[in-house]
Amino acid sequence: MNEIRTSGGLQADVVAPVQPPRSVVPIDIVIFGVRIIEFLTVLLAGIVALSLWADVIPAVDVPIYSRTMLGGALIFALVSEIMGTYDVDCHFSLRRAWQRLLGSWVVSGLFLITIGFLLQISEGFSRGWALTWFVTAATMLAGTRAASTLWVRRLKGQGVFNSRVAIFGAAAQGQKLAQYIRGNSKLTISLVGFFDDRRDGRVPVIVDDIPVFGTSDDLVAMIREGLIDQVIVALPWSAETRIRQVVQKLALTPVRIRLAPDLANFAFAHRPLVLLGDLPVITLFERPISGTDAIVKRAEDLVLTLLILFFLWPVMLIVALAVKLDSPGPIFFRQPREGFNNTTFDVLKFRSMTHDTCQTDGIQQATRDDRRVTRVGRIIRATSLDELPQLLNVLQGHMSLVGPRPHAPSTRAAGRPFHEVVQTYAARHKVKPGITGWAQVCGWRGETDTEEKLVKRLEHDLHYIENWSVPFDLYILLRTVFAVLFPKNAF
Repeated sequence: MNEIRTSGGLQADVVAPVQPPRSVVPIDIVIFGVRIIEFLTVLLAGIVALSLWADVIPAVDVPIYSRTMLGGALIFALVSEIMGTYDVDCHFSLRRAWQRLLGSWVVSGLFLITIGFLLQISEGFSRGWALTWFVTAATMLAGTRAASTLWVRRLKGQGVFNSRVAIFGAAAQGQKLAQYIRGNSKLTISLVGFFDDRRDGRVPVIVDDIPVFGTSDDLVAMIREGLIDQVIVALPWSAETRIRQVVQKLALTPVRIRLAPDLANFAFAHRPLVLLGDLPVITLFERPISGTDAIVKRAEDLVLTLLILFFLWPVMLIVALAVKLDSPGPIFFRQPREGFNNTTFDVLKFRSMTHDTCQTDGIQQATRDDRRVTRVGRIIRATSLDELPQLLNVLQGHMSLVGPRPHAPSTRAAGRPFHEVVQTYAARHKVKPGITGWAQVCGWRGETDTEEKLVKRLEHDLHYIENWSVPFDLYILLRTVFAVLFPKNAF
């Protein structure tokens, strides 16, 4: 039992959940050990492969294979660092760890193959040994990381890595911080309790089962006893003088001192913190698919579009003839749509409605058994062949192969314009619209006759924007093929 003076100046006997003085094991030391083990694992896998192929590989060539294994292990170590294989979060999530670990090994293998090809030395190596080394190393690395992850999780559960943290400031800001720490399982922190200099009764004895120990003087005393490893000052940033006074007092103690975010920052706790010079700032929103990513996506669009056109131009020619022969009017239908940054462009489609009912303003979306749709139009709409001319929009740079589907400015959901139904609707225009998209392959295509359909479509579009990658695009394109073969909600 510890006698504790509360912020109200009263004394109370409270069981203090404070651990005795101890040395915290930095998780960085454990991660460094995992690095060494996995480096040796790659070498061991090469030795195992070498022993299995000993009858094929001449003894005189063993030093060359040994140097190759050492070079491969060093390349793997470098690639692993670049790909974040040893980030702290990868030691608590086995799925994330395996993704980055095996991805690093695959990249390392491809790099070795490329080097061997360029130097014209690959012919001198046993293909069987190389394949055995690759498979054995991947298996052993996966097993080693599974064991280390379980071990690290167990140590974390025992509090081995946890630093004992005290929060100075028991008001709303400190309480928000405590809730965040308790709700984040990845943090290696044990909360000791709150401290606060206010003695006017505004601070309770216990806040959310966490004791309020007393003033800054009590905090310094507990630090001197070796009971606290870190202090986080959770005072309003507007109280600059008060913060300076507390920090000056704590600066004389041998512990880490940090300043908690202001209350408004907790609303954006998931956003990254970057340095603007020496000034930390929170990045609220980035322009998605920008910089190198934008170049990669544009290259992806051009290469795949030209490849698709190479195979599908006969189909497009047949559809164009069918449209022309089925009903009078132009082959293509042009309609203004909203694109990147809310700019408008003319989307191209094969005409699927009678020419006199095609709308370019005040557009009414097609419905099931719509009388405006022609005989050929019904077929090409059901099979999505009417969308093929949009490949030309992709080449022009107005669209991408994959992205949020472009909507006409005048379209409505349940009688209301899209932007009135969902305030964040314009966020889908942060990227170029696509011929196909995540919402479409998940079934949210066709008529948006209800507000719920629009909301679901927008949710999928934003998910795509925030999680874009080339593999994700390829996956959506593959799903699109199946969606075309087994169409739903297309009329």
